[in-house]
Amino acid sequence: MNIQPVIGVSGCLTGSAVRFDGGHKRMAFVMEALALVVAFKPICPEVAIGLPVPRPALRLVKAREGEIRMRFSHAPHDDITEKMADFAAGYVSRNDELSGFIVCAKSPCCGMERVRLYDEMGNRGRKEGVGLFTGALLEKYPWLPVEEDGRLHDPVLRENFVERIFALHELNTLRANGLSRRALLNFHSRYKLQLLAHHQAGYREIGPFVASLHKWEDLDSFFVAYREKLMAILKKPASRKNHTNVMTHIQGYFRNQLNARQRGELRDVILRYRDGVLPILAPLTLLKHYLAEYPDDYLLTQNYFNPYPEYLALRLAVN
Repeated sequence: MNIQPVIGVSGCLTGSAVRFDGGHKRMAFVMEALALVVAFKPICPEVAIGLPVPRPALRLVKAREGEIRMRFSHAPHDDITEKMADFAAGYVSRNDELSGFIVCAKSPCCGMERVRLYDEMGNRGRKEGVGLFTGALLEKYPWLPVEEDGRLHDPVLRENFVERIFALHELNTLRANGLSRRALLNFHSRYKLQLLAHHQAGYREIGPFVASLHKWEDLDSFFVAYREKLMAILKKPASRKNHTNVMTHIQGYFRNQLNARQRGELRDVILRYRDGVLPILAPLTLLKHYLAEYPDDYLLTQNYFNPYPEYLALRLAVN
């Protein structure tokens, strides 16, 4: 198993000149920050099926029967839908080690959402399509963190995506090392506060499922079901309200160690975060300080404090 998460990425986002016009869409965050903590697996599906650079533009066409086809804009009868579908099916079947994928927005091949559709007469339709390659990826791996380059400019979506990458990587590593009930329970225990910050209802629902682990004879079947539930919870961005509840809960672990002034200061910092006056780093830094001063065996295991490499500094941009 790779030490770093393996991330698929549309080749143009790495700076490779593989776009239809011979250009690229190099993304600084991908190549200058994320590249230091993950292993990228670039792919341009259009080039992979043998199309040249440069090449005529492709588009998604909604046929009269409602089927979505991939055709060249200058030659609407030149259809490469099956060729792309066959490539995508083969690719996704060979790459189940991925911990995430970054795709190029608006692309008829790689777009994740709101890809322009055309009718058979060439008229522009609604932006409601999904690129053929990305559609196959999402169908095969519904739990996989997938994001578009444009959406990753949003600090909340960016942090959420990276957080999910490292959670899935840890889960995949656990499986690669050999599943055991103890390892699965320990993993879930480490993620309890993190799950609570993302979705309280999901946290409450997954608890009884994990408690049923002793009834499962096939641990891999449990793993598959657990992975889908875990990643669905983490896909919901953590809210200010949920973060506040989690940090207030953590504060309770220090009630016997802190004096009245310290307890009041900590409570005030958490509430000022809740009210939008302070960034999340303020209460988290104070809580981590007290955890270093007064170690707690349970809190020290919690992934909530460091869900991804601190180097990325993603929480600096998240309120």
